[in-house]
Amino acid sequence: RAAKRDRRPAPAQDELGTTTAHAEQARQETSQQEQARQEAVAALQTELGTLRQRVTELGQEVARQEQARQEAAKKEQMRQQEAAAGPVEQEQVAASLELRLKNFPVSFFAVILGMTGFTIAVQRAEMILKFPPPAFHISTIILGLTALLFVGILAIYATKLIKFPADVRAELNHPVRLSFFPTVSISLLLLSIATLKLSPPLSLSLWVVGTILHAIFSLYIISVWIQDPKIQIQHFNAAWFIPVVGNILIPVAGADHGFFQISWLFFSIGFVFWIVLMTILFNRLIFHQPLPARLIPTMFIMIAPPAVGFIAYVKVNHEHMDNFATVLYYFALFLFVLLVVQFNMFSRLRFFLSWWAYSFPIAAMTIATLFRVKLIREERLHAKYLMDGPLPALLRTPEGQELRTYFIERLGIIPGESHFSLLQLNTFEVLAFVLLGAITLVILMLLFKTALAVKAREICVEEG
Repeated sequence: RAAKRDRRPAPAQDELGTTTAHAEQARQETSQQEQARQEAVAALQTELGTLRQRVTELGQEVARQEQARQEAAKKEQMRQQEAAAGPVEQEQVAASLELRLKNFPVSFFAVILGMTGFTIAVQRAEMILKFPPPAFHISTIILGLTALLFVGILAIYATKLIKFPADVRAELNHPVRLSFFPTVSISLLLLSIATLKLSPPLSLSLWVVGTILHAIFSLYIISVWIQDPKIQIQHFNAAWFIPVVGNILIPVAGADHGFFQISWLFFSIGFVFWIVLMTILFNRLIFHQPLPARLIPTMFIMIAPPAVGFIAYVKVNHEHMDNFATVLYYFALFLFVLLVVQFNMFSRLRFFLSWWAYSFPIAAMTIATLFRVKLIREERLHAKYLMDGPLPALLRTPEGQELRTYFIERLGIIPGESHFSLLQLNTFEVLAFVLLGAITLVILMLLFKTALAVKAREICVEEG
């Protein structure tokens, strides 16, 4: 029995070991299954991430295709709208250009007067003051640009004459605008002066055409002044000097080309009419209503007749500056100062194309001053030549008293003391520099103002 009792636990231990082995095996299988499950979950997550990325890419691709489709549709819509509206817009642009051409004023040639006057002033400064340096050829460049501008304005107005002849006739019959037609012939005369040294044949051709055309304008305009009953004192303004200035301007190049009698003819016409019109103008300014704001800048034209007259008279007088020439110069200088001191009146004005009336008179005053400097220099050189010769002994004789008076009164030279003439020369040289700077600033300002006005479409519009 004891042996039996000893042998009984063995099966239980075997059974326990078997159970433990099965449990371990089950645990391992469970662990493997869990690992497999986790691997499957990770694989599924990776696949899901890939699918999500693919869906995102597909969505982006669809969005890009949709955006491209919308842009293409928008472009097509705009193209159709432009195709539908194009003819209308083109018609509107064409109509706008036609309207601006219709209202293109003959007074636009005043721009050429200012630019050619500035060109001549720079030319004379290069020769007389050596400033700006002649080697830079600044005056030649300005002359080329001015000539191109003249051709452009002339072409535009010729087109207006062809397409809108009735509007050109209306300007010819207008009591104020009529006076601006001679700006065409004056432009030719000024270009003749500007090209005198560069090309004498071209200068002569321009002078002949300009002189003939200006004679026609003068006869027509003066006839209208006499016969037209619609012209009243309120129509009178300084622009009426424009035909007069043209007549006085003809001798400037005419004398250099040798046409002295023709030059005297036109100088006489211009000078006498200048005195008459100057009287009427001051009557208008003092005893009648003020000038319209648009025409106030034309008051500067008063400077031009005596300033140009000084140059023209000295030219036909074989470049001899006598007392009459001096009277013309100093009267022009007085008018210039008279207008400059009224700066406040001019500065309050809104920009009009008539602002170009400032330019040519100031240029003419500058050229006259430079011309006077040249004449004084030549007289001093001539006097020095005489002083170095037998003249001092002659001046001490009774016969030389008249010549001594000439030296003192005309040249400002007391024999043996030439500092008076030198002071006079230096004064006019300084004045010439000041005027040259003034006309340069005025031209730059006017070009800038005109460009802004053209851009803003404030020029070439119908006026009330």
